[in-house]
Amino acid sequence: MQWENNTAQRFQTMIAKIPVFHRHITEQAVVRRAQEIAAKRKASQIEEEDVIAAFFSDVPSPFYSMMVRLLEQNGFDYKKYGFPRNNK
Repeated sequence: MQWENNTAQRFQTMIAKIPVFHRHITEQAVVRRAQEIAAKRKASQIEEEDVIAAFFSDVPSPFYSMMVRLLEQNGFDYKKYGFPRNNK
């Protein structure tokens, strides 16, 4: 599935900042989940909201604060999509 260009660039920059021993698994999990989320909304491309939703749904609790910090540092505005959600 295609990615919105700006979202793809910010995602790759963010992934590069994740500790090397978690980087590959994080990238695979988030990409897979973002594709599922985009497909569910019948979108033609993965957009910012899909990536953010994937991170919030698949990142284990011990890495939550690092994820939020990296999202913010890389310009992902998770709050405009209603994250974090209290239904976890």
